[in-house]
Parts: sequence; structure tokens; C-alpha cells
Amino acid sequence: MMDRLTLERRQVWIYLVAILGGLGLGSQVPTVEPHFEVLLWPVLAALLYTTFVQVPLLHVRDAFRDRRFVLAILLGNFVLIPLLVWLALQWLPDDPALHLGVLLVLLVPCTDWFITFTQLGRGNTARAIAVTPLNLLLQLLLLPLYLWLMLPAADFSAALETEDMLPAALALIGLPLVAAALTERWVEARPERGVWRDRLGWWPVPLLAVVVFLIAGAQVGTVFDAGPVLLTVMPVFVGFLLVAALLALGLTRWLQLPVDAGRTLAFSLGTRNSFVVLPFALALPAGWETTVVVVVFQSLVELFGMVFYLWWLPRHLFKQPVAAQA
Repeated sequence: MMDRLTLERRQVWIYLVAILGGLGLGSQVPTVEPHFEVLLWPVLAALLYTTFVQVPLLHVRDAFRDRRFVLAILLGNFVLIPLLVWLALQWLPDDPALHLGVLLVLLVPCTDWFITFTQLGRGNTARAIAVTPLNLLLQLLLLPLYLWLMLPAADFSAALETEDMLPAALALIGLPLVAAALTERWVEARPERGVWRDRLGWWPVPLLAVVVFLIAGAQVGTVFDAGPVLLTVMPVFVGFLLVAALLALGLTRWLQLPVDAGRTLAFSLGTRNSFVVLPFALALPAGWETTVVVVVFQSLVELFGMVFYLWWLPRHLFKQPVAAQA
């Protein structure tokens, strides 16, 4: 019988099959596109809710118990990574939709599989869980500021030209967030209710598979047209993973963090919150479809990168000292 950790360990292959299935169906039956676009929004809302339920939203203050680790998380995710992303834009073609996709997906730290990979990579899972609500709240507050600073004014205005785009995207994130906070309060009122959070924890992987299947089926033409663009941006996404881990190593040494905290920091800097920014990407006006494809493509590159992280971080970059191993 498969346990939840095994399901999450195999998620990269599940998403890959879902994307290929969506592309195949969308190519053979083009009429599914409008139906997939309608189905996508409620499935994405369910995905966000089940994911947010796993985040201890009511316990943000717990993160500050380890101040050096929190300082490393804040400096890494909200100062150094934005600078790295801004530098990466200089190497990309002058394509507003491409730039927006890169900014959306790389500026927001992950809040779901970051914890899973921290556990698999022998990091500190307790620290990972503690900083997750802080990462989530700060990214929602700071993302508009980052976009305003890093996008040309004309591109920023063009992306927001649809009046109902921003309210719709915020509602799709805000409503699941509020529902998850209410669920957390309800679960914590009685110990026996904790089983409901565990049951909901099984749903993010299959729901995300359905989301990428629907996106691939609805955007099949855009995906094929964006092939050259994706090849252009792939080195940026791969380079981001490598540099993020090295930044984590530098911060770990500077702040004298334990090895397991350093691994946790590396997984936090390396993983991004692609599904949280999907509502914004999907709500963009016509002509910005490439943004969605870039966001989904980054998550796929990242998942393969996490397989590499699981080998690289504990065995080489954040290797336990011999004395500690003994």
C-alpha cells in the first residue's frame, strides 16, 4: 500500500504523465479547450485550499524561535533571490510574457513540496514547517512590489489591463487561504480532528496533476509554439537551482547554522511556489499565454532539480561532519 511520502517522491513522474496526456488529448480533440478552461478554476481553488491547510497559518510567530535561521530565510528568499532573478532577466530575450512568467515563478518561495523534499533530503522538517506561513504571507505582500520594480512600466500596465484580472486572481487565492485558516482553527479545537488535515494532505499531488493536465490540454497550441522560448529559459531555471543552493551554503556558513538547517535553507531557496502564482498567470489578458507555460515548465524543471538536490545536498554540499556522523 502506497504511503503519502512515496506518492510525493514520485510526483515528478505523475506530473510529467499528466502534461503529456493533456497535450495528447488537446491535440487530438481541440474542442476540449473551452471545457478545460472552465474546469481549471475550481480544481485550482481546491488545490490551493488543500495545500494551504498543510501550512500552519495561525502559528507565524513560531518561526521566530530560531532567529538566525529566520534571518537566513528572509535574506535568501526576499533579498538575494530577487536580485538573482533580476540579473537572470538580463540574459533572456526581450519578451514581456516570458519575463513576467520568470518573475512570477521565481520570486515566490515554495510552501508545499519544500517540506517534503526537506524531509527526504535529511533537512530539519520542524524548521521548514515553522517558516512556511512566514514565506507565504511575505510573498503575497511583496510580489506586486517586485513586479513593479522589475518590469517596464508599459509591460506592467499591459499585464494588468483587464480590470477584473487582479480581483479574480486575488479571490482565488484569498478565499482558499481564509478557508484553510478556518479549517486549521477547527482542527486544532479538538485533537481527534487532526485526521482531517492528514486526509487533505493526500490531495495536493493528484489535484496538481489534474491542474497541469487541464492547462496542457487547454494551451496545447501555446505550448508547441513556445518550444523555442522554453529552450531559451531552461538554462536560467537550471542555473537558478545551482546558484540558490550555493547562496544557501554561503548564508549557512556566515550565520553558522547547523548542517540540517542549511539543507532546509537550500530547499527553501531552490523550490518555488508555481501553483500560487498560476491564478495570476491564467487571468492575464490575451497575448500573455506564454506566461502560463513558462510557470508550469519551471515547476517541471524544478522537480527534476529536486531529484538532483536529494543526492547533492546531503552527500556533498551540506555533508555532515565526520565527528557528527560518528
